[in-house]
Amino acid sequence: MNPWKGLRGLPREVWLICASTLVNRLGTMALPFLVLYLTEARHWSPAEAGFGMMAYGAGALVVGPFSGRLADRLGHVHVLKASLWSAGAMLLALPFATTKPLLFTLIFLWAGLTQAFWPSSMALLAGLARPEQRKAVFALHRLAVNLGMAVGPAMGGLIAHASYRWVFWTDGLSTLAGALMLTLIMKRAAAPPALPPDHPPGGSPWRDSRLAFLLLPFIPLLMVFFQIEGTLPLWVVRDQGLSLRFFGLLFTINTLLVVALEVALNLAMAQWPHRKQFLVGALCFATGFGLTAWATGPVTLILTTVVWTFGEMILLPAMSDAVATLAPPDRRGEYMGLLSLCFSAAVALGPWLGVLAYARTGPRAVWLSCFGIAGVSGLLLARFRAQPSPPLA
Repeated sequence: MNPWKGLRGLPREVWLICASTLVNRLGTMALPFLVLYLTEARHWSPAEAGFGMMAYGAGALVVGPFSGRLADRLGHVHVLKASLWSAGAMLLALPFATTKPLLFTLIFLWAGLTQAFWPSSMALLAGLARPEQRKAVFALHRLAVNLGMAVGPAMGGLIAHASYRWVFWTDGLSTLAGALMLTLIMKRAAAPPALPPDHPPGGSPWRDSRLAFLLLPFIPLLMVFFQIEGTLPLWVVRDQGLSLRFFGLLFTINTLLVVALEVALNLAMAQWPHRKQFLVGALCFATGFGLTAWATGPVTLILTTVVWTFGEMILLPAMSDAVATLAPPDRRGEYMGLLSLCFSAAVALGPWLGVLAYARTGPRAVWLSCFGIAGVSGLLLARFRAQPSPPLA
């Protein structure tokens, strides 16, 4: 039995969006090398490079919710194309910035334009797929992202040896290639969702208590997950004395599992209620990161990576589907923008707070805290009941 057969009935546009995302992500390398570019090519201090990363995070945080609302009004495909074209152009221009204020401004704009891609693409995918297909569709989209990310940063390392400028230019050209692909072959679904004349508009997600009940416990879960960029490298390399190459291997294992299993896993769980999937995914996070406190060698670190990777594969597509289920058709972009905002906030806060706690309380206290935070968040999410959002006058 082919576990992928459930993808055969997906609309053509879903495949086109995922293919353009793959093309875009194959060149994703500028952000992983931004700090190195600022410190080595621009000769900035680490503190100044940190402000560059702060500018990127600020751009992502500011633009996410507004880009979703804009997409609902102008059309998701229009905003999706504009995001790719403008972000690609910004990446090509960024190495030419000669002053720090100008470079900070371009980094901020690049982050905002890149962030505008996500609410539009997720809302568009949610509108194209049938409700029973959406978990698999979001998993397929994540597959495209992970395949690209498996290649892009590795290729960026080779390019950076020759020229940091070409890291940005390659990323920009791949982004423009994804934009061109969408422009040439994406013809349908270019307009905002049309509602019947007697159908009242959907309400604001900022006033949706069910969405707040869903997203507020999700943020600490994501903060636990993003310890992979904060405390996990310190634990593996500094405390356990393992090599950077081994730390990279953990991400390779994570990517291979996502590529091999996530779509099939979400097809198998298509009929699961969201609350069940949330609980199982959160428990995988709690177990994987909690047991890292006792993972002191390569084998145990690989096993804990496998456990939290299953949490990632189970939880993240289900969350996207739950937000899409709550969202009125004419507000999907805005709802997805708030989901995107949760990721941006968790990226900004999770690694920073984790490293701070790591320095003050020690590593094992951090991993045990991750166990408790993920477990409590999972129990809260297990109470969630997803029903399509009724239109609000």
